[in-house]
Amino acid sequence: MLKTSYDFDQAILPAGSSLKTNILLRFRADVAESPRRNLNLSLVIDRSGSMAGAPLHHALRAAESVVDRLEPEDILSVVVYDDEVDTVVTPQPVKDKAGLKNSIKKVRAGGITNLSGGWLKGCEHVKKQLDPQKINRVLLLTDGHANMGIQDPKVLTTTSGQKAEEGITTTTLGFDRGFNEDLLIGMARAANGNFYFIQSIDEATEVFSIELDSLRAVVGQNLKVTVELADGVKLIDTLSLAKVSQNKAGQTAIALGELYEGEDKLLGLSLEISAAQIGELPVMKIHYSADVVQNDVIQNVSGTADVVAKVGTIEEAALASSSHIILELSRLTIAKAKETALDLAEHGKHEEAEQILRSLVKDLRDKGLNENFEIAEEIDQLEYFAGRIAQKALGNAGRKELRDQSYQTMTRNRSDLAARGVTAGDEIYAMPVVNEVGSGVELHCVREGGKLRIKVISDGYDSTKNVQFPRAIRAEGARYVVEGLEPSTDGSFYRVRGNITRLTRPGEADIFVAPRQSRSTSTGKASKGPASAADLPTTDIVKDGVLVQCVKDGSKLRARVVSDGYEPNWNMRFPRSVREEGMLYVVDEIKIGPDGKSYIACGEIKRFLQPTITN
Repeated sequence: MLKTSYDFDQAILPAGSSLKTNILLRFRADVAESPRRNLNLSLVIDRSGSMAGAPLHHALRAAESVVDRLEPEDILSVVVYDDEVDTVVTPQPVKDKAGLKNSIKKVRAGGITNLSGGWLKGCEHVKKQLDPQKINRVLLLTDGHANMGIQDPKVLTTTSGQKAEEGITTTTLGFDRGFNEDLLIGMARAANGNFYFIQSIDEATEVFSIELDSLRAVVGQNLKVTVELADGVKLIDTLSLAKVSQNKAGQTAIALGELYEGEDKLLGLSLEISAAQIGELPVMKIHYSADVVQNDVIQNVSGTADVVAKVGTIEEAALASSSHIILELSRLTIAKAKETALDLAEHGKHEEAEQILRSLVKDLRDKGLNENFEIAEEIDQLEYFAGRIAQKALGNAGRKELRDQSYQTMTRNRSDLAARGVTAGDEIYAMPVVNEVGSGVELHCVREGGKLRIKVISDGYDSTKNVQFPRAIRAEGARYVVEGLEPSTDGSFYRVRGNITRLTRPGEADIFVAPRQSRSTSTGKASKGPASAADLPTTDIVKDGVLVQCVKDGSKLRARVVSDGYEPNWNMRFPRSVREEGMLYVVDEIKIGPDGKSYIACGEIKRFLQPTITN
């Protein structure tokens, strides 16, 4: 069965005048010791040129970790794609784990990104084994933009929704900083799947693990809620990223997707209520339905719940406390503000976007919510993003962090997915530097579960407690000296007191020296090759170079750019002596030719060696 509950941010609403209020609805599948549901899973992995080197290495290691965690009754397929789509593991029970992992190890980086082709092939494999009693899921991982096959985000998003109606859900995983987050989030939302931002290449296994844990915990699917408002009640906003529509009766219908064991599905609603008399006030009826595991079988359950508010005097309303509900609703309000601010900034309304975030910070502080560590961390995030938006310097990584934070809070109820972000701002390079602690307190920035946390090193403090610290100057591995620390009101975390400086001890390399504007000097001269490809220097990293591949075009060998951001079909001026079919190269620079529709390889050319995966 489904359990529902609700709370208003004010336990008692004041009588006598119209007001705005927020309500938090909770839905939970009441399933006692639900057996683990088997999986019908397809891993779809981008092996395009931009994944070459460490990114693909870690992605494949993550795929191997998935194999290790599956059971013999689970069905697995693995698809890899660049401009070609290959099935390296056909749909099969996970019995020969060593054989499956050996197939994954053989994958190598290739050309450009046919995201649609790879994803649709994964959907095809899942459909062949489709079983309503299983979790039927495609996990799509990519680090770049689709530049071959179907590229229109609207088409891909719509198709993702259609596949979900067929019983095939898609989870998307954006790797590093080159992917299109709007597309991946759009596909995940349309399919009622999940989205993850894999911020650093070495956390791919951790993120895959979170998704597998989520799949194992699915006890209900297709949760749908219809809101029937009472007279005098108006719905102002939905604090959720769920799909919202209107039914034939004009009522708001919300698709909330999956239910997880032990995890509430939250829905926040902002309401406007006309003047009410003291007593109980009917606010709305909630009609809900979901496909829930009952007696080892998935059954559709539905029900209706009445939402009633208590109305009292102004004095009674002022004394009524709902602090824990205010915290829950504040998290949703913060997430909604981030989404709104980002949308405004992208439409050139930077001042308005900044003001929304800073006003929310003031409101949270006025309510005393900064005494809660999670909200205190969110305040630091809001101030950081407000500053970046004001400077028109949010950047690619900042945009992805902002969207990821908003998405996770409004779709999941997991602390390990909230407020994630590891990008270091430029402010770290401008900080004053000292080379001794003196009478101050030494702190250290570490990465924990996709978040940058500040820990105290100096004696006399509890090193297990977190430290509230400005987000703008956090950088993994950085050490700081502050004048002092003071405990929060409840003593659960520390706050910084006084000035903050960055610490670099004498004789130690400073890893946060301001980066140069240019890491290499461009000659602008066309590349010249040796007698053969065998004579080229080799490398297994791309760094600031451009990845090029040699392909067969009829009877000719052509060089083409496979790094993201270039036209994949343009011809290229490239030394013929080093062209070998299928070979990958790293070139210092690519320039546009005089005709405006071709490229010229410039600077040094190196042969790219793909790293071998070893356990």
